[in-house]
Amino acid sequence: MDALLIAIAFLFGFVAQMFKLPPLVGFLVAGFVLRALGKEGGETLATIADLGVTLLLFSIGLKLRIRNLMRPEIWAGTTIHSTLVVVLFGPILFWISTLIADAAGLDWKTAFLLAFALSFSSTVFAVKSLTENGDLGSLHGRVAIGVLVMQDILAVLFLTFSTGKLPTLWVFAAIPLLLLCRPLLGWMLGRSGQGELLTLCGLFLALVAGAAAFDGVGLKADLGALFIGVLIGWHPRSSELRKSLGSIIDLLLVGFFLQIGLQGSVTLSAVGWAALFMLLLPLKSIGFFALLTRFHLRARTSWMASAALSTYSEFGLIVMSLGVAQGWIGAEWLVAIALALSFSIFAAAPLNRRAEELYDPISDFLRKWETSGSHRDDLPIIENGERIAIFGMGRVGMAAYHALEGRFPGRVIGFDRDPVAVAAHQSAERNVKLADATDSDFWERVCPGEDLDLVVLAMPTHSANVHAINTLMRHDFKGVVAASAQFPKEIKELRALGVDSAFNLYAQAGWSFGRHIMDVFHQQRPDLSIAWTAEREDE
Repeated sequence: MDALLIAIAFLFGFVAQMFKLPPLVGFLVAGFVLRALGKEGGETLATIADLGVTLLLFSIGLKLRIRNLMRPEIWAGTTIHSTLVVVLFGPILFWISTLIADAAGLDWKTAFLLAFALSFSSTVFAVKSLTENGDLGSLHGRVAIGVLVMQDILAVLFLTFSTGKLPTLWVFAAIPLLLLCRPLLGWMLGRSGQGELLTLCGLFLALVAGAAAFDGVGLKADLGALFIGVLIGWHPRSSELRKSLGSIIDLLLVGFFLQIGLQGSVTLSAVGWAALFMLLLPLKSIGFFALLTRFHLRARTSWMASAALSTYSEFGLIVMSLGVAQGWIGAEWLVAIALALSFSIFAAAPLNRRAEELYDPISDFLRKWETSGSHRDDLPIIENGERIAIFGMGRVGMAAYHALEGRFPGRVIGFDRDPVAVAAHQSAERNVKLADATDSDFWERVCPGEDLDLVVLAMPTHSANVHAINTLMRHDFKGVVAASAQFPKEIKELRALGVDSAFNLYAQAGWSFGRHIMDVFHQQRPDLSIAWTAEREDE
């Protein structure tokens, strides 16, 4: 990438962030500006973009659990929704095209191809939005990611079979071989250290063991990266690996969003069709909400998941690129889809940032859509008189749990958003349940009135703790709120939000370490300890 491309990408990403939009919105605009200036993406940028998407799917695989995809709201909900969008949008697009002269060439086949491309939601946007809001581990976050992965699988299957390029017979050997190598891959990951070798191990697993292996047997490379991610997601270091690849993925995805804007020249016709696609977008969002509530998800969960899915997708662009390459559809439709993707992200960014606030005033109306019966991950119940709640049962939360339970036995309950972590705590006979501190329904229906006296926020991401505090404040929680953070800037933000106690993990850990050293030193060398103390007092 030359200096102009980097400068414009940074400038527009910076401006987007100043307006509290995701930087990726700025990168999309930068791509269109660069195209207007006569720039082209080229092979290098295309390679960077492909690597970004491949590594993103690998990182999703690291967090994905196959049993989550087997849930009806995921596999059935996604399949039904995609079918409905194609069946509904296809005739609408064909009918409108017959009224417009410059779109007279849009036949039924190409209309349904367009509808299929519009059925996908943006994986990149949803993952980044959920991460920034601290919602990636929440129930609605897991539902949204599950739907996106199912959509990605549908897209990969379409790309694989529509080209007429079937997998080779070696696929029946490659996949079982990778499954057999699972312990070996885990062994490699466990012995890759903490620095650059760990990151390089992740690149090897995603791009060689996954993408290259699948490509070699005639399967989509992205599907291979996703497969390997799922395969080693069980490993204790998978979370650490995902974090080590985070900055690399973010940087490579800049190239992906620039590439979208550089796909073709923006025309009035393309803008008009993109505007029409935006008018259809609410129907897509309503479809997600209606279907998810049919599977017994609460209105709030369905609303939040639908908000994350209310975009068009980069995979729609990939589908359209194949259509253009095969001569099924004109290149101008690729630009229209790219513009629609950009517009949808512009609209979805503020919606996702304020989704919880927007839900509260209309919650009574939305709850009318709920169906009878409860979801397996529905709201927990505080039924044993607990007065202290700890959210985030990682290392920090568990330490707080043991300390408070020792002081106030029977009064402490822990909550976590990860079903696997909750199951592990329950097997260890800890009083831990599945719940989300940012869920407004939790505070309205589970902890009404003055049921809790103390809330401890020990979730691993600062954004999740901030989100939870804002939710508590909106529901006029009267108890004591304590939260943890890692940096002085975060401590200052927590105090500005009005928490009763903001705990700096690093500073307090250093202070406790110092006290521990003093105690050990006094035990081992009491003569020096007493002498130094006396000297200090004399001064």
